[in-house]
Order: sequence, then C-alpha cells, then structure tokens
Amino acid sequence: MTMSGRCSKSSLLLRLRLCLLSLLCFTLSVTVTATATAAEDDASAAPIISRFQHYLQINTAHPNPDYYQAADFLLSQAQSLSLHAQTLELVKGKLIILLKWPGNNPSLPSILLNSHTDVVPAEHHKWTHPPFEALLDSNGDVYARGSQDMKCVGLQYLEAIRKLKASGFQPIRTVYLSFVPDEEIGGHDGAEKFADSDTFAQMNVGIVLDEGLASPNERYRAFYAERCPWWLVIKATGAPGHGAKLYDNTAMENLFKSIESVRRFRAAQFDLVKAGLKAEGEVVSVNMVFLKAGTPSPTGFVMNLQPSEAQAGFDIRVPPTADQASLERRIAEEWAPTSRNMTFEFKQKVSVHDKFGKPILTASDNSNPWWALLEGAVSKANGKLGNPEIFPASTDARYFRERGLPAIDEYLKGIDIYESIIEAYASFVEHTRNEAPREEL
Repeated sequence: MTMSGRCSKSSLLLRLRLCLLSLLCFTLSVTVTATATAAEDDASAAPIISRFQHYLQINTAHPNPDYYQAADFLLSQAQSLSLHAQTLELVKGKLIILLKWPGNNPSLPSILLNSHTDVVPAEHHKWTHPPFEALLDSNGDVYARGSQDMKCVGLQYLEAIRKLKASGFQPIRTVYLSFVPDEEIGGHDGAEKFADSDTFAQMNVGIVLDEGLASPNERYRAFYAERCPWWLVIKATGAPGHGAKLYDNTAMENLFKSIESVRRFRAAQFDLVKAGLKAEGEVVSVNMVFLKAGTPSPTGFVMNLQPSEAQAGFDIRVPPTADQASLERRIAEEWAPTSRNMTFEFKQKVSVHDKFGKPILTASDNSNPWWALLEGAVSKANGKLGNPEIFPASTDARYFRERGLPAIDEYLKGIDIYESIIEAYASFVEHTRNEAPREEL
C-alpha cells in the first residue's frame, strides 16, 4: 500500500501488479507506474480523467467504506463496455464485483485483473484539498485518497480494455476483472475468501494482475518474490514491586533486554541496506509498533508500582530467501526466552514456503515463457527492466501464493503499456496448462 494522494493528469500514477497463476501453480505479478503519453490531447483525456475522478469521489475509506456505491459505479462501467457482470457477497456487506470478457478459446486458462476498492483513512485537516473531492488543479494534478493505492489500477484495467475493444481486439483467453474489498485491513473477507471460493475455482485462472508500488525512475522494477509478514507480540512477566525498589527479573527489565536484542538485529539488517549490499526486500525488517505496560490510574498510570506484565509488538517482514527456522529459533532463544519469564505469539505469520514446502520464488529469465512475454511487451514500448527484486511488503496476491503460486512484480508506464501486456497474455497459446511442465516455468 502507498500513501500518496496526488496524481498528475499528464502523468497519472497508475500501478498494476501481474500475477500469473497456471494449473502448474505459477504466478507473475507486475506493478505499473503509468504515464499518459504526450500525444494524448485534452479532448481525448477528458473522459478518462472524469471517470477516474468519479471513482475517487466514492468514499471507501475504513472503517466505513461505501462498497455499495463503488459497486454501482463499476457495474455501470461494465455495462458501457459490454462486459458480463456478477456481484459476489461472500461476507455480508463486503461486495466483490466480477466482470468477464469472454475469449475465443475458453478452454485456455483465463486472465484475472484484480484490484481492491477500499482505501486507507485520511486525516482531512492535513490535506491540501479534500481527500474525496478528487480536485483537478491548474497543473493537471488530481488530489484524492486512492489515486495511487489503488483505484488508479482498477480504472487502468477498464481503460486498457476500452482501448482494446475500440481497436477490434478479441482475446483468445477469457479476461476477468475482480474488484475486492478489505485489502487495507488484511483482505481476509475479500481476496482470501475469493481465492478459496468455488467461483474462483471455476474460472480456470491462468494469470492474475494485482497491485504493487510506483517506480521511482524510468527503469522498470521487476519483483520475483514477496516478503512475508510476521506480526509478533512478546510478553514479559515478573513479580510486581514498589517503584523505589531495585530487584532482578522485573517484567520491564526483561522486556527491555528483548527490545535491545531486537534492536541490534534490526540495525545489522539495516546496515546491509545502507551499505548497498542488499536491497530492502532481501533483508528481514523488524519494527516495534507498540509497547504496553503499567497500572492505569484516573490520572494516567500508577507511578510508584512496577508492573507484573509488559508487552511489545513487532512487524517483521521475512523474504523467502531467509532461513525461517533460524529466525524462529532466534525469537524463542534470544528475543523471548523462557528463562526470563518470556512468552510470545504471532498475530499473523505467513510462511516463506508454499504448501508444497518450496520457497515462493519465480524464475525471472528466458526459461520462463511468461517472463519472455513480459519482456517483449516492455520492449515494444521502448522500456527496460531493472534487476529483479523481492517485493518489500505484501498484498492480496499472497492468498494466491499460499496455494503454491510464485510471483513476479514489475513497474511499467502508461495505459498503452498496460494494453500491450494484456494483449500479449490474452493472445498467448504456445503452452496450455496441461502442456507446460513445471520445470519450464
């Protein structure tokens, strides 16, 4: 997820993440920073910008996202494009909009273009313009929550299909578009439920496009894996005592020892990034997100009592190249040892391995036919890929990866590039799910 709220009319920051899922459990994820071409005149861009503004003006921020209004807008767009539409409500009030563009060969694995409709909350008083006004200023900048994360992507899907249809293109593979809820709060009632549904199983999905990050430069970043979130809570216990008394093994003392051990590990990992030896996605990141201790009082906390319990929470992100067992031992033996009256639990722990016990990595060379198609689409637009990286965070795509699906993320430019990628994958027939052995992918 990204937090920026400005999007330029002449350089709309639009991102997409492409996940390829085959019967052989293969995924490719691609993220796009889109820039409208200079050749587009204001007249042709105006309706595109207007549709984008309309979507942004729908307040789908947590904790009370208006999913019904968003659904009405998306269904109207589907009707304008003559796409088949279906509304799924796998959890009450959490609407999933599923659109379909039938291909000429429905036996081939389909393409799924996924995006989420929800956005993070906005602190209105800190915005230059109201976050759900989608104001277009004199410089051509659009100010709105969701302009990058990720309503831009959902609309880019639709605009690319609009252009493909206008050109007379007919896909060989069926193309689906899914607009899912709740990604910003974990996706459990959105993409997770959708990926496990009978509807998804019947779609015969071969390719899924989802979100990623915006590229900071003109070289398009490619990601062949994703860091997995571990949300860890460490708890220390000890005998309570008067605030003036000095004694060993208090809860706070034991917790501070753990925090210091975590801090040293974090510094060592961060030093590798600062020195340029590893990218951010290649190290284990650890950030403390809360501390909880003390005895409440009417005026705050009791100041002359040492508490019997203290807790700290950590957001840990683990790359699939890391030694998961070694990190688990470090947590048990150094960060929360029972010898110091420490315990720990994971609020969330996503394995760095798929359900087959293999690291979640994807081939990013010509041995992978989908990668070759991707390179071709980028080259066709006079672009170049950077060195493949590990995506530093996580998105809805993890619910497909947990089914044994590797992934690649990449950053691109323009609705035209997006159109080129969809066209390339929708036309690909060299390998079918039953013809391509896993080792070739």
